[in-house]
Amino acid sequence: DVDGGIDQDIFDINEALGLDLFEGDIKIDGERNSIIGDNYRWPKVIPYVLDDSLEMNAKGLILKAFEQYRLKTCIDFKPWEGEKNYISVFKGSGCWSSVGNLQEGLQQLSIGTNCDRIGTIQHEFLHALGFWHEQSRSDRDDYVSIIWDRIQPGREHNFKKYDDKTSDSLNVPYDYTSVMHYSQNAFRNGTEPTIVTNIPDFMDVIGQRMDFSGYDLQKLNRLYNCSSSLSFMDTCSFELENMCGMTQSSDDNSDWQRLSQVSAGPNTDHTNMGECKDSGYFMHFNTSVGAEGSTAILESRILYPKRGFQCLQFYFYNSGHESDRLYVWVREYTSAHPNGTLRLIEEIKGSPATYWQLHHVSLNVTSKFQVVFQGLRGSGLSNGGLSIDDINLSETQCPHHVWHIRNFTHLLNTSPAGAAGRIYSPPFYSSKGYAFQVSLYVNGTTDNPFNLAMYLYLISGANDDQLQWPCAWQQGTMILLDQHPDIRQRMSNQRSITTDPLKLSASSSTYFWDRPDKVGSIASFPNGTTFMRGPGSGTSAFLTHQRLKSRNFIKEDSVYILLTMEEPTATTTPTTTASVTLTEEPEIEVPDYCPDNPCENDGVCVIVDRAPVCRCPAGDNWWYMGEKCERKGSTQENTIIAVSSTVAVFVVMLIVTITTAVCLKKKYSQ
Repeated sequence: DVDGGIDQDIFDINEALGLDLFEGDIKIDGERNSIIGDNYRWPKVIPYVLDDSLEMNAKGLILKAFEQYRLKTCIDFKPWEGEKNYISVFKGSGCWSSVGNLQEGLQQLSIGTNCDRIGTIQHEFLHALGFWHEQSRSDRDDYVSIIWDRIQPGREHNFKKYDDKTSDSLNVPYDYTSVMHYSQNAFRNGTEPTIVTNIPDFMDVIGQRMDFSGYDLQKLNRLYNCSSSLSFMDTCSFELENMCGMTQSSDDNSDWQRLSQVSAGPNTDHTNMGECKDSGYFMHFNTSVGAEGSTAILESRILYPKRGFQCLQFYFYNSGHESDRLYVWVREYTSAHPNGTLRLIEEIKGSPATYWQLHHVSLNVTSKFQVVFQGLRGSGLSNGGLSIDDINLSETQCPHHVWHIRNFTHLLNTSPAGAAGRIYSPPFYSSKGYAFQVSLYVNGTTDNPFNLAMYLYLISGANDDQLQWPCAWQQGTMILLDQHPDIRQRMSNQRSITTDPLKLSASSSTYFWDRPDKVGSIASFPNGTTFMRGPGSGTSAFLTHQRLKSRNFIKEDSVYILLTMEEPTATTTPTTTASVTLTEEPEIEVPDYCPDNPCENDGVCVIVDRAPVCRCPAGDNWWYMGEKCERKGSTQENTIIAVSSTVAVFVVMLIVTITTAVCLKKKYSQ
């Protein structure tokens, strides 16, 4: 277990380290700062430095957290290039931050041991952006009760509330689901909760560290005047008759229809699953009529990319024939082709099924474009057709793999705790070619029941002879998908594991992430094929069953686990190739950080054109300069130099004038 099997909150981690921070995770420098006042705001693009002290897993998760900010807000992050104020993220003792922009140059934010969870990182950066904890609002007593005699002696100040002159709730309702809310057991002295929600149903809701809540986003976007998100492009659940601006093409001989059910399936849409009367629509192409080769084309509105890589996600239902096809195209508009050119991205085929299936399609478009869905009637006999629903398009990376687990309620009701209730995913391959597998303990481990437990394993694969062993610095990310129809409103739960090549197995001197046929044990797939499975790393406290049954984790009695395994720093790098041929010579890798920092005086080393370059710190009236930031300059020094230069020039000119006058006098005397 990466966390010892304990679902430790930020405050538990800091408490165990003996830290006595304000409100448990806030660093106070002198006079307390507040979100009231524009001087505590950061610019919308925040300069940052990832310190070398950070664990590799934490570095990758910080970049993933930045992606969530880009997807859901207008806040962006960029590597520091000498700006006056910036955030330096380092591995300190515990997880903590200051509140707001202190306007003091380097501002520290600590992501220490066991703080490497995306919700924890989002929480600390929200402090830095200007937010206090939710339960410190001036109106909190209307929503929660603080049980003072259950609080550890000397920790009562952590439950202080602020008046509206110190903290602004931005006209957003009190949020039990906020990622900034204490849990019910914060700073407790004993076993009873210190915070009791006035509405009992929310007792197990407060203290979530999965993702931003809807109100978290509303407050952040109001505070920073965000009118749109950076990497979000479009979402459509077809609930409105305008179909989100999508149009039927005139270049086909059939049409997509907006329906709420089809006799052959689906019986409901995916958005509401039939739970809302007079709502719940999807788009359907009927392949039970018309001739073979009939097509129906549905086109999105014109979209304008910024990043050059996109992920299209949608749910697909096939009640037609296995010869029916769904094609995903993009129509790209360039100066050379102002009327657009079509490019086929993906062909989706397969046997008909009686359930919705999630699909991801990577687009990688750089010019303005439209997404085009083309349905094609095949040669076989169909009783239904092809349906699509809950489309999301964002400028993010698609997950590499999807593990779809059906009949999940039955598994919850019948699986025992422990190894007997463990299920394994199919085998998958990382972008580097490592074979891996994930296990899910549906009802938890024997030591930690009533939780989902999840572990990552390397397994023997086809490429093992060509790969580096032990497996070095590959980050496996496991996301339990919140299936909300709008990607911006999802609160998915995720954990990441990074392979440290020097990590030793607990019971022996072998390397934990070495070749599975060297350090693993024999296992078999459902078809009887045997393979070797290495030791597993993960957590027995992935998600409580209470949280599992909240949100939209289980929908149509299915859960989806999204899986990616890549280098931690590759989070925002666009994927341009569909596969990797492992027998080819590898490309020369360009480091994205300096292995040794040559910069002096707190300068930061970055890679520019494959070479290390120092970014030197600067203040209002001072700065460092030179190749290694070795020389300091200041306004005062410049003034002295300027005055000295002026005096020197004056003296020289005076000497020249006197000399000329003396020479002329001698000449005319003669």
